[in-house]
Amino acid sequence: MKFLQSIGILSLILLLTVSCKSSNNSMSGMQNLHKKWMLVEYKDFTKEELTKLEANVDLTKNPESPNRYTAKMGCNGMFFTAEFNNGKAKFSGVGSTMMYCDGRMRLEELFGKDLPNMNQYIIEGHFLTLTDGKSTMKFVAADWD
Repeated sequence: MKFLQSIGILSLILLLTVSCKSSNNSMSGMQNLHKKWMLVEYKDFTKEELTKLEANVDLTKNPESPNRYTAKMGCNGMFFTAEFNNGKAKFSGVGSTMMYCDGRMRLEELFGKDLPNMNQYIIEGHFLTLTDGKSTMKFVAADWD
């Protein structure tokens, strides 16, 4: 009888440990998402062009506006609303300031047009990939050396 009780208690402890661990993993995945990301692959732009333009999205959480984020693609400040859940993404309300920057507008125009179509995300190591199944945007974490 004591043997069965011991097995039952050990099983319960193991079950609770596994549940807590999987819950922490999904939360840490979301925390990994909410940071600044540098654009490194997109359409026919070279990595050097993207680096020169300092192309990035900032997905850092803002407690005052939890689903509002910013981006910069070389000229104007951009802003948008985004929701992330289990590999699914939804972008809307994409806008930007209205300055003209000679030779720096093409990336911004294409990014602003494509971002609302992105509906999936994946984090692999230090990389974030957004895709709609046809087009892809690949980012590296800005805090990664």
